[in-house]
Amino acid sequence: MSVAVWFSNGAASAAALKLAIDRFGLDQVRAINNPVAEEDEDNLRFQRDVSDWLGIEIEQAFNPRYPDGSAVSVWGVRKGMSFRHGAPCTVHLKKEARQHWESVNKVDWHVFGFTAEEETRHDRFILTERDNVLPLLIEAGMTKSDCADLIAGAGIALPRVYAEGYPNANCIGCVKATSATYWNLVRRTRPEVFRQRAEQSSQLGVRLTRYKGKRIFLDELPENAVGRPLKTLRMPECGIHCEERR
Repeated sequence: MSVAVWFSNGAASAAALKLAIDRFGLDQVRAINNPVAEEDEDNLRFQRDVSDWLGIEIEQAFNPRYPDGSAVSVWGVRKGMSFRHGAPCTVHLKKEARQHWESVNKVDWHVFGFTAEEETRHDRFILTERDNVLPLLIEAGMTKSDCADLIAGAGIALPRVYAEGYPNANCIGCVKATSATYWNLVRRTRPEVFRQRAEQSSQLGVRLTRYKGKRIFLDELPENAVGRPLKTLRMPECGIHCEERR
């Protein structure tokens, strides 16, 4: 049986990859990443660390229509950043890239980083996209924090964006986010990214954030505005593994 694990440079997908290898064996598992240019550069360090830890090559799957893997390019081509049905960057850089990879590589099962808190998200995914998905983390009852603990126990530092307060290791300045809390975090930690998103969203007429119940442009967002709190990852306790990696 062949299994494709879609590795997103985050703690959950790294843990899912470990469980898949433990259950099915290294020779039955392939790890695939959809590179996105707007992710933090430390994600690549994390990817290398996980690859070395598990002894598996992490392949890359691009959409040939967007070989640079750039969300900014997608938004420019599509003349929009977020539509009613979702963000075009997810469709073109994730979903279509996965479909292109599958057209060349046949596997029996797919594994994603759906954690125990995300069973509803998993159920929706198998209804709308595919049903040959193995919910390894859900079956193991592993939460996001459990995944972080597993990675820390292996002596691997999580992507630095978690420590900065981001809820995942996806693109910085994610256009699917509407929270004023999120966008002001981007403004504080990555001011250049915030400026770029503000400029492009204004050019395209996209109101990315919500403040006091109203959609507004990023450059209209007060710096002290607070929205819904982010569901951030509980960081693992510092200990011998942290010391060993300094």
